[in-house]
Amino acid sequence: MRKKTQLILALDVTDKKQAVSISKEVAEYVDAIKIGYPLVLGAGIGIINTLSEFALIIADFKVADIPNTSRLICSQAFEAGARAVIVHGFTGHDSLAECVKTGKEYNGDIFVVTEMSHPGAVDFMQPKALELARLAVESGARGVVAPATRPERVKEIRGVVGELTIISPGVGAQGGSAAEAIRAGADYVIVGRSIYDSRAPEREAEKIAREIEKCR
Repeated sequence: MRKKTQLILALDVTDKKQAVSISKEVAEYVDAIKIGYPLVLGAGIGIINTLSEFALIIADFKVADIPNTSRLICSQAFEAGARAVIVHGFTGHDSLAECVKTGKEYNGDIFVVTEMSHPGAVDFMQPKALELARLAVESGARGVVAPATRPERVKEIRGVVGELTIISPGVGAQGGSAAEAIRAGADYVIVGRSIYDSRAPEREAEKIAREIEKCR
């Protein structure tokens, strides 16, 4: 991804028409659109190719399975037009290696979850987050996911991953600040409900993009 606005839309809607409408509105202000199971299950995997008209698509499938199954999931996402896939690292080095290998075959990127943005992530993920970050580096992944809701953790994870790309969810509805996440070391922030639940998604995306711009 090329940094333009450093904003990624998390499009967690389920209706195809709504997804297309919002994507078209915000295209000028986002560097990528992240979609997950809610939209793919509601609209079909073809929605990836449809939305790629407006921005690069990140398939947030949080892949967490044995190597062969992980390969199959990543392959389907890339073949459908995704530019990147988000995977879990806790399944171990072999599953992650298979995801990275598959990504390279399709000229796509793999992002590894280190620590999620919700409160429950501190229960089990946070104690292992830095180890997962190191595993991401060793695997050759493009980047990691780190929580904007805890910018101090973004800073710690940045210290481990070096030049890898950090994408940071939790801005807006979950209480994270775009500016704080960027200052802590995130390359991109991920915003969902604050944009797609807004009466004016385009204006909301523009506002967040301007907020990020002031951090440069």
